[in-house]
Amino acid sequence: MAAVCRALVAAAVLTLFGVFLGAEAQSPTPAPVPCAMRSNTSCAECLKNVTCLWCGPTQQCIDYPVRNLLPHRSMCPLDAARWGVCWVNFKVLMISMSVVAGVIIIIIGIICCCCCSRCQGVGSKREDATVERPTRMRNAGAQRCS
Repeated sequence: MAAVCRALVAAAVLTLFGVFLGAEAQSPTPAPVPCAMRSNTSCAECLKNVTCLWCGPTQQCIDYPVRNLLPHRSMCPLDAARWGVCWVNFKVLMISMSVVAGVIIIIIGIICCCCCSRCQGVGSKREDATVERPTRMRNAGAQRCS
């Protein structure tokens, strides 16, 4: 039973990673245009390069700060920054990703708790049976002697 539980959890984790990290193989592309060269164009044009961040109010295409998860406020306010897609601002993107990650962790935790409690329940039933067996034998032997 424990092996089945572990297999289910492993399958769920691999499926989730496959959904979030899956990507199609791409053919080699020419060197991307630097982000600064795409300023004063459009959000869609800027975000063709995945390393770029679009700041709406200033119409600037900025190199995404890889060292920091969140771009600094001085670069662009989070609610005006776009990364990946133009229709979702960075603040909403981060909140959404956090909620999805939290839900996934909770689901995995519930699956693990359910599996572990079932496995513990099976083990205690076996222990009860092995402890109860000699007691029944003694009682049966005492009844024969009487």
